Amino acid sequence: MANSTLTAIDGIRVGHAHNLEGPTGCTVILCPPNTVGGVDQRGGAPGTRETDLLRPMHLVQHVHAVLLAGGSAYGLDAAGGVMRWLEEQGVGFETPAAKVPIVPAAIIFDLDVGSAQLRPDAAMGYRAAQAASADPVAEGCAGAGAGARVGMLMGPLLATKSGVGSALIDLGEGLRVGALMVVNAAGDVIGEDGAILAGVRQPPDGEGFFGALNLLHGAVRLALPGGVSNTVIGVVATNALLTKEEANKVAQMAHDGLARAVQPAHTLHDGDTIFALATGTAGRANVSVIGAFAAEAASQAIRRAVRAATPLAGLRAWSAPGLPGSPAPEG
Repeated sequence: MANSTLTAIDGIRVGHAHNLEGPTGCTVILCPPNTVGGVDQRGGAPGTRETDLLRPMHLVQHVHAVLLAGGSAYGLDAAGGVMRWLEEQGVGFETPAAKVPIVPAAIIFDLDVGSAQLRPDAAMGYRAAQAASADPVAEGCAGAGAGARVGMLMGPLLATKSGVGSALIDLGEGLRVGALMVVNAAGDVIGEDGAILAGVRQPPDGEGFFGALNLLHGAVRLALPGGVSNTVIGVVATNALLTKEEANKVAQMAHDGLARAVQPAHTLHDGDTIFALATGTAGRANVSVIGAFAAEAASQAIRRAVRAATPLAGLRAWSAPGLPGSPAPEG
């Protein structure tokens, strides 16, 4: 079967590690040599690491790995394990004293799903890096998607299980654009036809969807019930040759795909963050075209994340149109 995920871009490898009892986990994207990185962070409550160095006018040009993790700010510890694994491989930014691996990271809040005491750490980050391969990316309740869910505006009882998704677009002439997204949105994931795929469920029994925008319309002067437990994070990548400034532009444009597939997006309580990677092996390309398809790949990956998710931690999962949401397991 053809690989239709991020790892179809030559040189990029992805590894997951997770604890389904948490549930929580982390996902590592390993980059081939000379990969240029960029970032665009739009949510009002980010949890990130090493994002400033990806912006133009900063010294570092190349990225060695990207970490996506659960565990809220605690999950950033997993980056230390990724750095240790890369150091053992002799990978890093050259300094007079040692090679220093560059590992930007972003997290989702999943502490209120299962146990808040179980979260990604350096050992889990090391395992994810060690497991990275060029195989098609495992989707759904894997890696950083283990504790992800959508539709938290009315609390966890009426939320829907989500996860991690990945997509690839072949532009021809050897050019490819892909995305890997971890979907932990407060509101709804919207399908290609504009219908709700997953999100805030109808009270009291959770059959059907309430509609996040309907809920927000009735609460315009109230605090959001979902608190700070929201965020979509991810990576878009291409084999085009881009400058650092262009990689940042691609990350910026990729947020359009997030906004198409998630309602609402980029709120004060979101940590929405997208990294962009350019491996450069396919030569120069029009950055506006790459960015446009990065947005499309991001929206496809977001939808795949909820379609691939399975019931976990008392949360129902997506089901085919016309069918009731899959029931959560008992206990």
